[in-house]
Amino acid sequence: MYKNITDFIKEIYSNRLPVPLHEPCFKGNEKKYLQECIDSTFVSYVGPFVSRFEQMICDYTGSKFAVAMANGTLALHLALVASGVRRDDEVLTQAMTFVATANAISQAGAQNIFLDSDLETLGMSPEKLSAFLKEETIIKKDGYAYNKKTGRRISACVPVHIFGHPLKIADIVKICSEYNIKVIEDAAESLGSWYRNKHTGTFGAAGILSFNGNKTITTGGGGMLVTDDADLAMRAKHLSTTAKIPHAWEFRHDEIGYNYRMPNVNAAIGCAQMENLEIFITQKRALADKYAEFFAKDGIEFFKEPEDCRSNYWLNTIILNNRAERDSFLEYANDQQVMARPGWCLMPNLPMYKNNECGNLSNAETLESKLVNIPSSVIC
Repeated sequence: MYKNITDFIKEIYSNRLPVPLHEPCFKGNEKKYLQECIDSTFVSYVGPFVSRFEQMICDYTGSKFAVAMANGTLALHLALVASGVRRDDEVLTQAMTFVATANAISQAGAQNIFLDSDLETLGMSPEKLSAFLKEETIIKKDGYAYNKKTGRRISACVPVHIFGHPLKIADIVKICSEYNIKVIEDAAESLGSWYRNKHTGTFGAAGILSFNGNKTITTGGGGMLVTDDADLAMRAKHLSTTAKIPHAWEFRHDEIGYNYRMPNVNAAIGCAQMENLEIFITQKRALADKYAEFFAKDGIEFFKEPEDCRSNYWLNTIILNNRAERDSFLEYANDQQVMARPGWCLMPNLPMYKNNECGNLSNAETLESKLVNIPSSVIC
């Protein structure tokens, strides 16, 4: 039943087996910059490639500040801490996301509240967010929103740009501003994605990017905090370098900090990858066009970039009719050495988050049961 799909994918990737879901492409100055980094002996986070990579991200995204981290989860953790999230606060996020989103919120000492998805974008539903805040919160004299049930302050909202597709972030920011809730964008998957001609991750108080080995560009392992807030950026950088007070030789630290900075050796790879980012985006969008044309003939829904968006199409996505059909396709494709993956298990269905508060998750449950990611690598 699915042979035509796997044959088409194998043809795209020249019958390379197995066909990976998403692998990195190294076609530029990666080896050259790595050699320069090694020759300099500056391979840890003190080195010129780190600041160079941060500036390249600023130039590309339009963000005023960028702070390089060892991975995206750490970047999200520090974005939350630096933006004022306190222990036992509550943070709104979405049920359909990779577990790192919820984990970072937990690592900040806060409680996750899981909201539903928007079927048009796969990201957080503005309508469900607005309804939750109207029905479940109260604004107290200090100007903050508090959960009526728990009495806890809701200090932040973490919407996620899923599979590289921008969500309705302007609506999310507007709603949260009415409740004095800071928006921290999880843009881990969406480098090269734009909403209304503005890069994802640059709408809220801060945003984060990921450069894991399976992302559009990679540094091996790495992440980035982006923001227009100078104080937030400065605090994040201070905390990420063990809260060390600058001094020529003394080791003095003024609070509990973290060793989160990206090493120079990883940033060297990132600089080379950034030089080819637009080539990668162009190829990925061309691949998405091929898939869209193919699945239109096959009668299977291919998820296309939402309105007012330019998506990087990090992972191409199809929507099948039900869970049984989804599982049948996944089994067949992987048996044929074509890597395909379902969407993530919804966060409230994981044992550590089963007792967290959540709204009606009908959209997220629908997507979880039908959604499949198919091979999306750049042909290097």
